[in-house]
Amino acid sequence: MGDICQSVESTFQLLFNKLRLLTNASEQNCWDVADRLSKEITRICSESRRIQTSGEIESWATKLADHRLQRCIHYYKLGSLRGRVELHSNLSAVVYRYITPPQTQSSYQARLTLIEDFLQSFYMEALNAFRRESQLPSTYQPTTLLQLAEWMAFTERYGKRRIPLPGHRNQQLIILRAQTFSQQQPIETPVDIERAAEGVSGDSDNQWNAASIQQVREQMVAQEPEPTEDSLRETVINELIAYLEERNQKDCVDYFVLRLKDLPANEIEAILRLTPRERDYLQQRFKYHLIRFALSHQWELVHQWLEIDLNNNLGLTPERWQIFFFQLDSQQSQILELKKQGEPDAAIAQSLNSTVSQVRKQWFKILEKAWEIRNDGNL
Repeated sequence: MGDICQSVESTFQLLFNKLRLLTNASEQNCWDVADRLSKEITRICSESRRIQTSGEIESWATKLADHRLQRCIHYYKLGSLRGRVELHSNLSAVVYRYITPPQTQSSYQARLTLIEDFLQSFYMEALNAFRRESQLPSTYQPTTLLQLAEWMAFTERYGKRRIPLPGHRNQQLIILRAQTFSQQQPIETPVDIERAAEGVSGDSDNQWNAASIQQVREQMVAQEPEPTEDSLRETVINELIAYLEERNQKDCVDYFVLRLKDLPANEIEAILRLTPRERDYLQQRFKYHLIRFALSHQWELVHQWLEIDLNNNLGLTPERWQIFFFQLDSQQSQILELKKQGEPDAAIAQSLNSTVSQVRKQWFKILEKAWEIRNDGNL
């Protein structure tokens, strides 16, 4: 018992001192995180038969502490937004092959949407597990950057836990969850965006890359925005809600508000009293309006918020900007140049002997092309 107590104390001191040295968090914040991590490590060392029989408990405790510290500091240095994006990307890559849409909707975009829904549910499960294992109240939420980094590192470990299976096999917990989620998906064909848009004529506007939607989603559901982006984020949210209400899309507003709370699909269905198919229909309709809002109605606001406005070459690297520019036709190139000069749509239409409606439609296509190139992982 004395050896274990000594090991707990030395592990705690190691973690506490390193957190104080490597972060700007308060002493109390570092103390709390170090205390939770050291207790988790002690529990693992006590319950692991391999560690107990190795005779090197303190050495194992130090290794586990170093690993947890490295991952926590990694997410801390990334920051609130980039840390969440990396965690989401890493977990998406793990579950991608295990989440297969029904045959009737087996497209790349459909799979990305399912992965998004699955991970939102998994994040809630991981948070509940973190509260339970750390003996925290059910209302606990990470509020500081260090606490958020601690939770993201925990979520990463939680997903990779090996679960024993029959036949002396084992599998990562997140993969088992993904397989179960995929098997529970309805086989009905989802309503397409043209129908979801309630009669709006179809064109290439509805082909917006799913990775682009994910980027907007990630920004909108961020639980702890950076101080510099907080007010702009609230403006975007309020403008989108107003946009939906003006178009009598009250159910889309309800859905959006619940997504902002980071609720998984099954909880949204229960609150709104929807079947999975009805929720899918509503999600597709919301997606349509989100696209129109982001690329047409309030494109300047959204692009400024994402730091991909015209002053930043629409977020494209010099190489991708060249690819993008060469894909524009002569009229689109003129529109782009006049937009960069700050000309209003009416003046642009007059210069091109066109109509304001036609200019806006072309601008939509220009922005859509930029989104696709920016999110093309093969370039």
